[in-house]
Amino acid sequence: MATSKVLTLKYRPQKFDEVLIQDHVTETLKRAIEKNRLANAYLFAGPRGVGKTTTARILAKSLNCEKGPTAEPCNHCSFCIDITASRSMDVLEIDGASNRGIDQVRELRENIKYAPSAARYKIYIIDEVHMLTEPAFNALLKTLEEPPAHAKFIFATTHAHEVPATIISRCQRFDFRKAAVGEIRDRLAWLAAQEKIKASDAALVAIARRADGAIRDAESILDQLASYRPEGIELADVEELLGIVPAELFYQYAGLLLSADAPGIIRFIDRLFETGYDHIEFYSGAVAHFRTLLLLHVAGATESLGLLPEESERLLKQARAFGQDRLMCVLGALTQAEAATKATRMPRVLLEVLSLELVGSRTPAAAARAPSTASDEPRTRDDATTLESVWTELCLRLNEHKPMLASILDLASPDSLADDTLTVTLPGQHKAAGQKLEADLSLVQTVLSEVVGRPTRLKVNFTKKPAADPTHEKLARVFGSVEEEKSG
Repeated sequence: MATSKVLTLKYRPQKFDEVLIQDHVTETLKRAIEKNRLANAYLFAGPRGVGKTTTARILAKSLNCEKGPTAEPCNHCSFCIDITASRSMDVLEIDGASNRGIDQVRELRENIKYAPSAARYKIYIIDEVHMLTEPAFNALLKTLEEPPAHAKFIFATTHAHEVPATIISRCQRFDFRKAAVGEIRDRLAWLAAQEKIKASDAALVAIARRADGAIRDAESILDQLASYRPEGIELADVEELLGIVPAELFYQYAGLLLSADAPGIIRFIDRLFETGYDHIEFYSGAVAHFRTLLLLHVAGATESLGLLPEESERLLKQARAFGQDRLMCVLGALTQAEAATKATRMPRVLLEVLSLELVGSRTPAAAARAPSTASDEPRTRDDATTLESVWTELCLRLNEHKPMLASILDLASPDSLADDTLTVTLPGQHKAAGQKLEADLSLVQTVLSEVVGRPTRLKVNFTKKPAADPTHEKLARVFGSVEEEKSG
């Protein structure tokens, strides 16, 4: 029984013109071949699934095609066919991750001396070249310095910064870029038409977003879903198969923050965890949702976001309701929490703390405009600049040590920096957060002293507590739970 090829292999580009979104690479290579300006070694750098090894194979065919060297390999001669099938004796594909030692490179150096068996060039394609050991790189460097005329090297890597500069300097480097959501969606729509796969636009957009710029990953997901739902792929199918938190939940979460519905936030989080959604997926999705809101508010709908018309309208309405300052506040807090939640044993508590703080907090801009209880004296421009720079650096450094404390400082507003004392103000409803901050005051003051360059203490003032605060009691219990976990 004949088996059908997977989409990534069946539709793998076989000519430069078929390589998607990398025209800056393919056009340069084509012109170099036409003008016979060939390098001894090439470095293809970029994220996974964007066409690095595919382009390397096409380049190998261009150099060894019986019509060539040519920018348009025929794909019909024996050389092209063998390279496409990965059975050419003169085009060797090596996995740098599993052949990373000096012995393998020494073997390569010995074999490269011999002329190709049939083709024009002996070509070595080394994938994930950054995985080679330092001795292996040193051994390879000697070959690159004095390569035989019949030999060409094509290196591919997802971590170009880990390749020694001595190697890079002897290569022509090409950087491959990620595909935009819209570009991947168009490719998937074309594949679906070719294969008669029924899929909604919303489903294709969800796949494109999940692929994170990798066309190959998107094609694999579409292939998998075509088997899973041959009758037609809908957005719910993509979310179910890939474990994606439904987009509707992020709209609901944002709506609860907007309405300052603290009890509703707690019920929402209960449902989220009872349903079994991955908490890291939720944090990542929430960050993506609020980033989209911020970009829409600042720049409007852009093609890079890959939004459907009905999505743009709904998201833009929500973005305007938040406003830029509060969107930046929420996005910053979520980003910090995403890092912290990967290490905690109590992700629900972290999400409850964060969400309740976001329900009750003001934006940094609003806090800055609010009257300070610490001092009514106006600050000069130089004083404000110094204070703001110290405050920003303190929050950044503290986030590396204690993300939870950094998120508490996000709720405060700096008032003054004088007499070796940094004075800040917390809203009165966040007494529980202030108690947590004071419990770790020595750490905060150590970091603060490093920032200022001399011993400096932190003084925390509180604004007058509001008459009614529905979140205060819950926050006290939550911070107590966090403290118990630490002491345990």
